[in-house]
Amino acid sequence: MPGAAVRKVAVTGLGMLSPLGNGVEASWAGILAGRSGIRVLEPALADVLPVRFAGTVSDFDAVSPLSARDSAKYDEFVLYALAAGREACASAGLRRGDACLEQAGVAVGSGIGGLGLIERNIKRFESGGARRVSPYFVPGSIISMAAGLLSMDIGARGPNFAAVSACATGSHNILLAATLIRSGIVDLMLAGGAEKATTPGGVSGFASLQALSRRNEDPQAASRPWDRARDGFVMGDGAGVLVLEELEHAQARGASVHGILKGFGMSSDAYHSTAPEPNGREILRCMENALREGGVTPEQVDYINAHATSTPLGDKVECQAIQKLFGNQAPCPLVSSTKSMTGHMLGAAGAVEAIFSLLALRDQKAPPTINLDDPEPGCDLDFVAHEARALDIDLVLSNSFGFGGTNVSLLFQRFS
Repeated sequence: MPGAAVRKVAVTGLGMLSPLGNGVEASWAGILAGRSGIRVLEPALADVLPVRFAGTVSDFDAVSPLSARDSAKYDEFVLYALAAGREACASAGLRRGDACLEQAGVAVGSGIGGLGLIERNIKRFESGGARRVSPYFVPGSIISMAAGLLSMDIGARGPNFAAVSACATGSHNILLAATLIRSGIVDLMLAGGAEKATTPGGVSGFASLQALSRRNEDPQAASRPWDRARDGFVMGDGAGVLVLEELEHAQARGASVHGILKGFGMSSDAYHSTAPEPNGREILRCMENALREGGVTPEQVDYINAHATSTPLGDKVECQAIQKLFGNQAPCPLVSSTKSMTGHMLGAAGAVEAIFSLLALRDQKAPPTINLDDPEPGCDLDFVAHEARALDIDLVLSNSFGFGGTNVSLLFQRFS
């Protein structure tokens, strides 16, 4: 209604699985230490693939949310989302049966979905025909099952969906969940993304695109955003889930607030299926939209968690867009890419990096960009090379861009 105050969206819960650890704090400790989570793939894959390394989740059995029998029904990305969602709920002080969950919603997507389960069932069909295909093949691999299973697990009976936008998936789900809260449709949403694409088909497909680093002799140095020697991105698996909540609702139940989703922006390159628009015009507009929608000016931004994946063109275009955004009107904030440590987690990336952005606000530390030994000429921003840095941080911008030219920027503010 005209004149109505905009409902503020608080982040009250965080959950994560990443190549750096099973859980938010384990992953964040790895980030602050500048530790690479990239490792050689299991021999059955490494021996037959052109790219033999990735940022995989390790020791997942120790935190798997389901029994071995039930886990077999679902692709790993669904299980990752469920584990991250449970951690986010615990972080937010939520339990199944809480009255506030009755109308809560879930928005968790994936860039690719159940690729591993699809591949396994195709093999079963080829070796034994239709009778060998699992009855859980379809429900266990569809992208929306991550949100569906999580809603069942916590008893959330509000909106339940999965936005899909390639590598911007996690950020789009956060944005759409926040929009539902702002509009008054719900008071609480779980939102984020999950991915498990380090399968034979996934690695082979991206390798065929010439998108992946081939640094097989030194995997932990392969993800090197903005470095002159970068030769492609490194695939990563995992999940990130956030609990978003209307601020007064969160305060009324005594929840801790990790930060405020101050604003967000979107745009489309409308240019190419896999390559960014070379002039970065729409990446710039996406960030401008986020700042405008959040009611802030460029000089107020303290840190940017960049999309930067370690590709020759993408890193440079994003850097140039950031330089244009700040120009001569304000000093550029610190910029870094946590993908240098996690690899590119595709549909999970935006949610995981949103969490890292919120933790930067909490701890007043800018994460490092590791492996940045020789910055590309013209990419002369402060990329927090090698070591995390203490910094007064009030506003953080988190960028996510995806195949098809889709762009999202999320703006988080410190809560006090």
